[in-house]
Amino acid sequence: MGEFVRLEVDGGIGTIRLDRPKMNALNSQVEREILEVATEAAERDEVRAVIVYGGEKVFAAGADIKEMSEKSAPEMAAKERRGLSAALTAVAEIPKPTVAALTGYALGGGFELALTCDRRIAAEGLKVGQPEILLGVIPGAGGTQRLARLVGPSKAKDIVFSGRFVEAQEALSLGMVDEVVAAEDVYAAARRWAEQFANGPAHALAAAKRAIDEGLEVDLNTGLRIETHLFTSLFATEDQKTGMRSFIENGPGKAEFSGN
Repeated sequence: MGEFVRLEVDGGIGTIRLDRPKMNALNSQVEREILEVATEAAERDEVRAVIVYGGEKVFAAGADIKEMSEKSAPEMAAKERRGLSAALTAVAEIPKPTVAALTGYALGGGFELALTCDRRIAAEGLKVGQPEILLGVIPGAGGTQRLARLVGPSKAKDIVFSGRFVEAQEALSLGMVDEVVAAEDVYAAARRWAEQFANGPAHALAAAKRAIDEGLEVDLNTGLRIETHLFTSLFATEDQKTGMRSFIENGPGKAEFSGN
């Protein structure tokens, strides 16, 4: 367990909890700890879904600007090879359903962290955005790439070029977040979404996530081959036998999966 980031596991749900007062700024130590807990969440079999949460007041207001402001280009290139980009890639590659529970602000690197998740649930009053352009730089840990894939290039360019803060309801309409709830209900809403997978077919969920994510990076025919390969590989799992046997005997939606 790190100083600023920890993994809390309860009922099959792992919560990656950011806790660096006051704004959960993402400095080098936080980046290392995110990488460590994301790796742990991916490896622990009892973790079946993951919530990323910054607390009741703020998700993450961005990278630690003081830490990077005087670095040279070679220094930043070296840092990013093992820094925020590596940490967020580890979160994106967790082979389980992931959801970001967003409160207060999710800006810059903080929103890039949210973009690594499969779903984003926002509190009323949330502000999100990629304001790096206001600092004379651009998003450097996935903001130009994941955001454009999520909402399309035109909307992404508006957000990135302007650096403006986007409030929760507009973020919902743009597709930057998937659901808006009262601030006090954000974590509970994220947990409700995650809990539906706590006893699900873990290998099939991982395959579905991989098929979608990898398929988006290639042409359709290659994506279809990826899908077919992953589909057929699931016939080596116990859950496939359980699910199909249950369907034949009891109808749909009644299987009790082991995750094997």
